Amino acid sequence: MPFKSRSKHMTNLVHLGRESRVPGGRPVNPPLVRLSTVLFDSVAEMQNIRARRGTERVLSYGARGNPTGYALEDLISELEGGDRTRLFPTGLAAITQVFIAYLQPGDHVLLADSVYEPVRLLARQFFDRYGIRYSFFAADGSDVEARIEPETKMIYTECPGSFVYELCDLPRLAKIATARGILLAADNTWGAGLLYRPLELGADISVIAATKYLSGHADVMMGAVCCKQAVWQTLASSCDAMGVAASPDDAWLVLRGTRSLAPRLRMHEEHALQVAAFLQSQESVAAVYYPALPDHPGHTLWQRDFCGANGLVSFSLRDRSVEAAESVADGLKLFGIGASWGGFESLVTLANMQKIRSVTDWTGREVVVRLHIGLEDPHALITDLAQALPG
Repeated sequence: MPFKSRSKHMTNLVHLGRESRVPGGRPVNPPLVRLSTVLFDSVAEMQNIRARRGTERVLSYGARGNPTGYALEDLISELEGGDRTRLFPTGLAAITQVFIAYLQPGDHVLLADSVYEPVRLLARQFFDRYGIRYSFFAADGSDVEARIEPETKMIYTECPGSFVYELCDLPRLAKIATARGILLAADNTWGAGLLYRPLELGADISVIAATKYLSGHADVMMGAVCCKQAVWQTLASSCDAMGVAASPDDAWLVLRGTRSLAPRLRMHEEHALQVAAFLQSQESVAAVYYPALPDHPGHTLWQRDFCGANGLVSFSLRDRSVEAAESVADGLKLFGIGASWGGFESLVTLANMQKIRSVTDWTGREVVVRLHIGLEDPHALITDLAQALPG
């Protein structure tokens, strides 16, 4: 996929979020500002700022934001094409706050069958306890209309889906949701705001685990929620009421990571395409999952709605046993065994699809090996995979 469609955002990533109000020359990077207490010149000024902070961005107290975090929020808002962004200490915290802010007891939410696995646990532990009903729809969104209920208030999707990268027609989901006054939220961690822009495709809310590609160095946890203007205030008020805040140190690290996001993603994609092609050529491999491959289900949607791919490649073996998959993972030398992804390093982990899907039946093809292809020499990664795969 040509990167010319990303050119504007590649430039923005270098220049956004670098404003400084300090007189004189300017640092290349914004300063790291740590604060809790904020001082004012008078009681009147403090009262004025506090009266405005519910609807305006003003510096009033550390839990309401800080200049370093504001710089990252502005960068993400521009990247996502949204109105405002809020930062969270983790990606899952960002997802959780979306549900807390917009749903209440008696509401019904539709969750894509492909959501990040901890969202399923959240549904069981939180929704059930607080009287929010939920159900799952097919990862490609084909059955959404049939599953909508009178009490449905939100459709929550992830595109591409976790582990096998199912794609949905987000503009179609947006049309369905808008016609019924239902909010549409999308997990955009895979697209990182650069490869995919859910808000432009009709979503109201976009969630990113900045822990992954935005950070890019596997050393910081952070989540972000970017909203359209019409739904922003609900999220902001909920976050303020609950004291949601993110560390300025973490925001600074993510802000630094975003500067290299575009070239990193380009390398991840180039390397992943080579690895995916190698895997497809192996007799021991039954299926390869990567949206940029022409035979990937939903590839046409990927061509239409995305402007590139990342480093996530999954595959299943002809030997469907857990033992065979574990043997491959254990035999790899350049791939670390670990969860998460989006850093510079290559990783491997396993998934039992039958346990993390409830609409689609994965009987007989349950075990999937997920790779994150890092920035190492792809030929070295392919050599490593060749020695670990069954002969």
